[in-house]
Amino acid sequence: MIEKMQVNTKKRIEMVDITAEIKKLVGKVKVDQGLMHVYCPHTTAAITVNENYDASVQKDISETLSSLIPHHSNYAHTEGNADAHIKSAIVGSSRTLFIQGGEVCLGTWQGIYFCEFDGPRTREVWIKFIQT
Repeated sequence: MIEKMQVNTKKRIEMVDITAEIKKLVGKVKVDQGLMHVYCPHTTAAITVNENYDASVQKDISETLSSLIPHHSNYAHTEGNADAHIKSAIVGSSRTLFIQGGEVCLGTWQGIYFCEFDGPRTREVWIKFIQT
């Protein structure tokens, strides 16, 4: 079964920490040992795992991606969001994480982020649990 969660973004480019919601979902589905696949079904958004202690890290990531891949450039895609598609392709649409003892295995400073590159929008994140 695939669990779905909604993410409401407020900016065109934004990294939303979804760690707490994911942890609640792990508790709800009661997987003790296994894997969790977190997937973004959108072509202009992504999922990543990165530092969630210092918010300047998310700012640096967003600003660096925007510097490398500017919003307006000589893109063939004419809908005005070609940069969002490229950023999404680079960051990636999914992450697979371990579950042990009923908890998501993350490093000390790690969090799970929904990366919005073409907002604001209402988005979904799909989560598949595999119990082992």
